[in-house]
Amino acid sequence: MLVLILGLLIFLGMHSVRIFADDWRTATLAHLGEKPWKGAYSLVSLVGFVLIVWGYGLARQQPVVLWQPPVMMKHLNSLFTLAAFTLIVAAYVPRNHFKAKLRHPMVLGVKLWAFGHLLATAKLADLVLFGAFLLWAILCYRAARRRDRALGTTGAAGAMGGTLVTLVVGVVAWAAFAFWAHAAWIGIAPFGRTL
Repeated sequence: MLVLILGLLIFLGMHSVRIFADDWRTATLAHLGEKPWKGAYSLVSLVGFVLIVWGYGLARQQPVVLWQPPVMMKHLNSLFTLAAFTLIVAAYVPRNHFKAKLRHPMVLGVKLWAFGHLLATAKLADLVLFGAFLLWAILCYRAARRRDRALGTTGAAGAMGGTLVTLVVGVVAWAAFAFWAHAAWIGIAPFGRTL
Protein backbone atom coordinates (compact mmCIF):
# COMPACT_ATOMS: atom_id res chain seq x y z
CA MET A 1 0.00 0.00 0.00
CA LEU A 2 2.92 2.35 0.70
CA VAL A 3 4.08 2.17 -2.93
CA LEU A 4 0.57 3.06 -4.12
CA ILE A 5 0.34 6.00 -1.72
CA LEU A 6 3.81 7.24 -2.73
CA GLY A 7 2.83 7.03 -6.39
CA LEU A 8 -0.38 8.95 -5.75
CA LEU A 9 1.48 11.63 -3.81
CA ILE A 10 4.01 12.09 -6.62
CA PHE A 11 1.56 11.89 -9.54
CA LEU A 12 -1.32 13.87 -8.05
CA GLY A 13 1.09 16.20 -6.27
CA MET A 14 2.63 17.17 -9.60
CA HIS A 15 -0.83 17.58 -11.09
CA SER A 16 -1.85 19.77 -8.13
CA VAL A 17 0.75 22.50 -8.63
CA ARG A 18 -1.81 24.78 -10.30
CA ILE A 19 -4.24 24.14 -7.45
CA PHE A 20 -1.93 24.96 -4.57
CA ALA A 21 1.06 26.82 -6.03
CA ASP A 22 0.01 28.52 -9.25
CA ASP A 23 2.22 31.56 -8.66
CA TRP A 24 5.25 29.32 -8.05
CA ARG A 25 4.42 27.35 -11.20
CA THR A 26 4.20 30.54 -13.25
CA ALA A 27 7.53 31.82 -11.90
CA THR A 28 9.26 28.46 -12.41
CA LEU A 29 7.86 28.14 -15.91
CA ALA A 30 9.14 31.64 -16.76
CA HIS A 31 12.56 30.82 -15.26
CA LEU A 32 13.04 27.38 -16.84
CA GLY A 33 11.13 27.82 -20.08
CA GLU A 34 8.24 25.79 -21.43
CA LYS A 35 10.13 22.73 -22.75
CA PRO A 36 12.25 22.06 -19.62
CA TRP A 37 9.17 22.57 -17.40
CA LYS A 38 7.10 20.15 -19.48
CA GLY A 39 9.98 17.67 -19.51
CA ALA A 40 10.36 17.74 -15.72
CA TYR A 41 6.57 17.64 -15.27
CA SER A 42 6.29 14.62 -17.56
CA LEU A 43 9.19 12.77 -15.92
CA VAL A 44 7.88 13.26 -12.38
CA SER A 45 4.36 12.31 -13.51
CA LEU A 46 5.66 9.16 -15.21
CA VAL A 47 7.53 8.09 -12.06
CA GLY A 48 4.34 8.63 -10.04
CA PHE A 49 2.22 6.74 -12.56
CA VAL A 50 4.58 3.74 -12.60
CA LEU A 51 4.51 3.65 -8.80
CA ILE A 52 0.69 3.82 -8.82
CA VAL A 53 0.43 0.88 -11.23
CA TRP A 54 3.03 -1.15 -9.34
CA GLY A 55 1.61 -0.27 -5.92
CA TYR A 56 -1.96 -1.04 -6.94
CA GLY A 57 -0.82 -4.40 -8.31
CA LEU A 58 0.97 -5.17 -5.05
CA ALA A 59 -2.06 -4.12 -2.97
CA ARG A 60 -4.35 -6.35 -5.03
CA GLN A 61 -2.24 -9.39 -4.10
CA GLN A 62 -3.39 -9.07 -0.48
CA PRO A 63 -6.81 -7.42 -0.75
CA VAL A 64 -8.53 -5.89 2.25
CA VAL A 65 -12.28 -6.12 1.57
CA LEU A 66 -14.22 -3.30 3.22
CA TRP A 67 -17.78 -4.07 2.07
CA GLN A 68 -19.73 -5.86 -0.66
CA PRO A 69 -21.26 -3.42 -3.18
CA PRO A 70 -24.55 -4.35 -4.84
CA VAL A 71 -24.22 -5.71 -8.39
CA MET A 72 -26.18 -2.74 -9.74
CA MET A 73 -23.28 -0.48 -8.74
CA LYS A 74 -21.09 -2.22 -11.32
CA HIS A 75 -23.66 -1.39 -14.00
CA LEU A 76 -23.90 2.18 -12.75
CA ASN A 77 -20.11 2.39 -12.88
CA SER A 78 -20.21 1.35 -16.53
CA LEU A 79 -22.46 4.33 -17.29
CA PHE A 80 -20.22 6.69 -15.31
CA THR A 81 -17.19 5.35 -17.15
CA LEU A 82 -18.87 5.76 -20.55
CA ALA A 83 -19.58 9.40 -19.70
CA ALA A 84 -16.02 9.79 -18.38
CA PHE A 85 -14.48 8.51 -21.63
CA THR A 86 -16.65 10.90 -23.62
CA LEU A 87 -15.65 13.85 -21.46
CA ILE A 88 -11.95 12.98 -21.65
CA VAL A 89 -12.19 12.80 -25.44
CA ALA A 90 -14.02 16.15 -25.39
CA ALA A 91 -10.91 17.78 -23.92
CA TYR A 92 -9.05 17.04 -27.18
CA VAL A 93 -11.67 17.41 -29.92
CA PRO A 94 -11.95 21.02 -31.10
CA ARG A 95 -15.26 22.88 -31.01
CA ASN A 96 -17.52 20.41 -29.24
CA HIS A 97 -20.45 21.33 -27.02
CA PHE A 98 -19.12 19.46 -23.97
CA LYS A 99 -15.96 21.55 -23.82
CA ALA A 100 -17.82 24.75 -24.65
CA LYS A 101 -20.30 24.22 -21.83
CA LEU A 102 -18.21 22.49 -19.16
CA ARG A 103 -14.84 24.19 -19.87
CA HIS A 104 -12.76 21.43 -18.24
CA PRO A 105 -14.25 18.13 -19.43
CA MET A 106 -11.16 16.02 -18.70
CA VAL A 107 -11.24 16.84 -15.00
CA LEU A 108 -14.97 16.11 -14.89
CA GLY A 109 -14.29 12.83 -16.69
CA VAL A 110 -11.73 11.85 -14.05
CA LYS A 111 -14.26 12.79 -11.38
CA LEU A 112 -16.95 10.53 -12.88
CA TRP A 113 -14.46 7.68 -13.42
CA ALA A 114 -13.26 7.82 -9.81
CA PHE A 115 -16.74 8.23 -8.32
CA GLY A 116 -18.14 5.33 -10.35
CA HIS A 117 -15.29 3.07 -9.32
CA LEU A 118 -15.75 3.99 -5.67
CA LEU A 119 -19.38 2.87 -5.93
CA ALA A 120 -18.52 -0.42 -7.63
CA THR A 121 -15.40 -1.53 -5.76
CA ALA A 122 -14.95 -2.40 -2.13
CA LYS A 123 -11.30 -2.96 -1.31
CA LEU A 124 -8.97 -0.70 0.63
CA ALA A 125 -6.64 -0.21 -2.34
CA ASP A 126 -9.64 0.88 -4.44
CA LEU A 127 -10.71 3.35 -1.80
CA VAL A 128 -7.21 4.84 -1.66
CA LEU A 129 -6.74 4.97 -5.45
CA PHE A 130 -10.13 6.19 -6.59
CA GLY A 131 -10.71 8.33 -3.50
CA ALA A 132 -7.43 10.18 -4.13
CA PHE A 133 -8.33 10.81 -7.77
CA LEU A 134 -11.84 11.97 -6.85
CA LEU A 135 -10.52 14.41 -4.27
CA TRP A 136 -7.93 15.71 -6.75
CA ALA A 137 -10.57 16.14 -9.49
CA ILE A 138 -12.90 18.08 -7.17
CA LEU A 139 -10.11 20.44 -6.08
CA CYS A 140 -8.72 20.78 -9.60
CA TYR A 141 -12.10 21.63 -11.14
CA ARG A 142 -12.83 24.20 -8.46
CA ALA A 143 -9.42 25.85 -8.94
CA ALA A 144 -9.76 25.84 -12.74
CA ARG A 145 -13.22 27.45 -12.62
CA ARG A 146 -11.93 30.06 -10.17
CA ARG A 147 -9.05 30.86 -12.58
CA ASP A 148 -11.51 31.11 -15.48
CA ARG A 149 -13.63 33.63 -13.59
CA ALA A 150 -10.62 35.67 -12.47
CA LEU A 151 -9.20 35.83 -15.99
CA GLY A 152 -12.55 36.16 -17.76
CA THR A 153 -11.69 33.10 -19.85
CA THR A 154 -14.22 31.97 -22.40
CA GLY A 155 -13.99 29.01 -24.74
CA ALA A 156 -14.84 28.46 -28.37
CA ALA A 157 -18.47 27.76 -29.14
CA GLY A 158 -19.40 24.16 -29.71
CA ALA A 159 -20.32 22.79 -33.12
CA MET A 160 -22.36 19.72 -34.03
CA GLY A 161 -19.48 18.13 -35.98
CA GLY A 162 -17.09 18.33 -33.03
CA THR A 163 -19.75 17.01 -30.68
CA LEU A 164 -20.54 14.01 -32.91
CA VAL A 165 -16.83 13.16 -33.25
CA THR A 166 -16.49 13.39 -29.46
CA LEU A 167 -19.43 11.05 -28.91
CA VAL A 168 -18.33 8.45 -31.47
CA VAL A 169 -14.69 8.39 -30.37
CA GLY A 170 -15.70 8.36 -26.69
CA VAL A 171 -18.09 5.42 -27.12
CA VAL A 172 -15.64 3.43 -29.26
CA ALA A 173 -12.76 4.05 -26.80
CA TRP A 174 -15.00 3.09 -23.87
CA ALA A 175 -16.15 -0.12 -25.61
CA ALA A 176 -12.57 -1.13 -26.48
CA PHE A 177 -11.48 -0.55 -22.91
CA ALA A 178 -14.53 -2.11 -21.24
CA PHE A 179 -14.68 -5.24 -23.40
CA TRP A 180 -10.97 -5.89 -23.93
CA ALA A 181 -8.30 -3.61 -22.45
CA HIS A 182 -9.61 -3.51 -18.87
CA ALA A 183 -9.31 -7.30 -18.58
CA ALA A 184 -6.01 -7.47 -20.49
CA TRP A 185 -4.29 -4.67 -18.55
CA ILE A 186 -5.95 -4.78 -15.13
CA GLY A 187 -7.20 -8.36 -14.91
CA ILE A 188 -10.82 -7.45 -14.29
CA ALA A 189 -13.44 -7.85 -17.02
CA PRO A 190 -16.31 -5.43 -16.30
CA PHE A 191 -18.75 -7.51 -18.36
CA GLY A 192 -17.34 -10.98 -17.85
CA ARG A 193 -14.99 -13.08 -15.84
CA THR A 194 -12.07 -11.71 -13.84
CA LEU A 195 -8.60 -12.85 -14.90
